[in-house]
Amino acid sequence: MNHPIKPSASHYKRDTFLPFSPPDISEQEIEAVVDTLRSSWITTGPKTKDFEGKFSAYVESPGGLALNSCTAGLHLALATINIGPGDEVITTPMTFCSSVNVIEHVGATPILVDVLPDTLTIDPDQVAVAITPRTKAILPVHYAGHPCEMDALQKLAEEHGLAIIEDAAHALPAKYKGKMIGGLNNLTAFSFYATKNLTTAEGGMLTGDPELLTRARMLSLHGMSRDAWNRYSANGSWYYEVVSPGFKYNMTDIQAALGLVQLQRINEMQAHRRHVVTQYTDAFGNMPELQVPIEKPEVEHAWHLYVLRLNLDRLSIDRGQFITELKERNIGSSVHFIPVHMHPYYSDKYGWQPEDFPIAYHEFQRVVSLPLNSTLSDEDIESVIAAVTDIVETFRL
Repeated sequence: MNHPIKPSASHYKRDTFLPFSPPDISEQEIEAVVDTLRSSWITTGPKTKDFEGKFSAYVESPGGLALNSCTAGLHLALATINIGPGDEVITTPMTFCSSVNVIEHVGATPILVDVLPDTLTIDPDQVAVAITPRTKAILPVHYAGHPCEMDALQKLAEEHGLAIIEDAAHALPAKYKGKMIGGLNNLTAFSFYATKNLTTAEGGMLTGDPELLTRARMLSLHGMSRDAWNRYSANGSWYYEVVSPGFKYNMTDIQAALGLVQLQRINEMQAHRRHVVTQYTDAFGNMPELQVPIEKPEVEHAWHLYVLRLNLDRLSIDRGQFITELKERNIGSSVHFIPVHMHPYYSDKYGWQPEDFPIAYHEFQRVVSLPLNSTLSDEDIESVIAAVTDIVETFRL
């Protein structure tokens, strides 16, 4: 194991670079993948089906559809409920672009509203103001793993006859008022990307009503009828019909093999994430130069990200320089996210200005995501704390 070196006279520095978010892959996952490679089925097959059932049971959902990404899940959800040209979908600027790209993919119009200053999740009061006769759905994003205020959003959806499609890319395993995210009877899309709390390298899952998932499943594999994936098995049929111009969004058994083992380990990995979070918050919580993330009492945070916010009026450097200083100390970090409305495609098409969503814009300028994953050793955690503390002490006003 590489140990961080002692602080020098100039500043603290680890002896090796600490990556921001490597995957936590054990020998169990490797053996499961090898077993799949040695089998007669490596694409969508029995392990994918098994993963769907076990994952949906874990998140207390009546059904699951394994896919090649969370983006695919969001796109399929919109397509499944027939959202298209002329429709509006309300979502947040404080998300990765895919949450909004999929609205464009189906020909609908994204309507952005600002976020709450404490959790950076979508503001239900602003959602209420944004609803028009063209609104068909709300797409909340459980930012960093902290669930949105779902009661308020569900109430708005019921009052106006809207669908809710949850972007739960960060939210495994999160809970809202004791209920798992994924178990709130909405179509919910999860991500299993390499940096996520559970990984299949690339991959995702759409959970929700089995009847809706039946249509989503058909759309996910070229629009073919029947269990098209099964047509090459001993019990399958060569016959199929294309009933809709679908997509190619299926998960493979190689990915599912990873997912099945990761699902067995998720509670253990999550406990370690919470251990990291506790160490960070204990270290940074009393520094006036920093604002630590919160966990509201009615939720269980998934802690996909630990988003530290800099109180820039107390520091002589900006966020960019803070990240540079972390890198010089051999600590990886990231920014989540550049708000959607600041990207050229969206600012050009809709005329959005940075200040149109002032909370998202202001908070973006001071957020830094610190390393948070289940591979971090206590010495790794100490090195992150030492580096951040050293930067604050060096550049505090």
